[in-house]
Amino acid sequence: MSNYLINIIGPTAIGKTSLSIKVARHFQTEIISADSRQFFKEMSIGTAVPEKEELNAAPHHFIQHISIEDKYSVGDFEREAINKLEALFKKHSTVIMVGGSGLYVKAVTEGLDNFPKADPEIRKNLNKHLLEDGIDWLQKQLFVLDPEYYKTTDVQNPHRLIRALEICIETGKPFSSFLHQPKKKRDFKNINIGLTADRELIYDRINKRVDLMIDNGLIEEAKALHSKRNLNALNTVGYKELFQHFSGDISLESAIAEIKKNTRRFAKRQLTWFRKNNDIQWFEFDEKPENILNYIQSKINT
Repeated sequence: MSNYLINIIGPTAIGKTSLSIKVARHFQTEIISADSRQFFKEMSIGTAVPEKEELNAAPHHFIQHISIEDKYSVGDFEREAINKLEALFKKHSTVIMVGGSGLYVKAVTEGLDNFPKADPEIRKNLNKHLLEDGIDWLQKQLFVLDPEYYKTTDVQNPHRLIRALEICIETGKPFSSFLHQPKKKRDFKNINIGLTADRELIYDRINKRVDLMIDNGLIEEAKALHSKRNLNALNTVGYKELFQHFSGDISLESAIAEIKKNTRRFAKRQLTWFRKNNDIQWFEFDEKPENILNYIQSKINT
């Protein structure tokens, strides 16, 4: 009998958590989170960590399992998630993975691409530019050296910008040319379920979620983390905008508007990433769960 990893993916605020719990309860199985924003113990409200009732509805893994001060890479996640899957597949023939972090989903389902090693001096120089010239300088460089990757990556994430640029500079080739290498062999089959909606509806759901986060205490959560704002984990939409407000750079109203705008941009990049995968079966966000379950069962029975 084959093992199946059911991947529930899509943009932020689309309803992945709710669906993943319904699917997990149907198959009486467990859930792996591939949302890199939800890994950190100190960040709950701004990363939309599932409510306690949701976490209790089905066993979850990789939710708030590390600290913002820990060094944790996508490679670490790939290794730990594969080990966890090996253990879970001894108990279940199906396991659920849910999340909107495309690179982390890819790491588990296909494996990471291998890249050449870059001279450490290149990264040192890029970090100096980040400090002196700001993230705009990195963004402009990436747009020139690799416009294809620029379109799909999170250009607000300096770590990803520097990682791509150091490869571009070291090799003289676009970072994207090293992507899409042959997939690693996995001991399970993937069933990919995507949730989507009209763009305006997605944006409306995002705006309402941000308002709810503010009502639920995001400002207080960000204040408690302000002293550690230079940590890479906190260079995250929802926190960095409030840090600007706390520093007196922008008003609270402007910070909230920026959170909404940057989250909408993030959702657009998520969709761009996932749309490249032809193995995803897309459903509208309000599709009846039984229809999605019937599709999953039909794939298992094939």
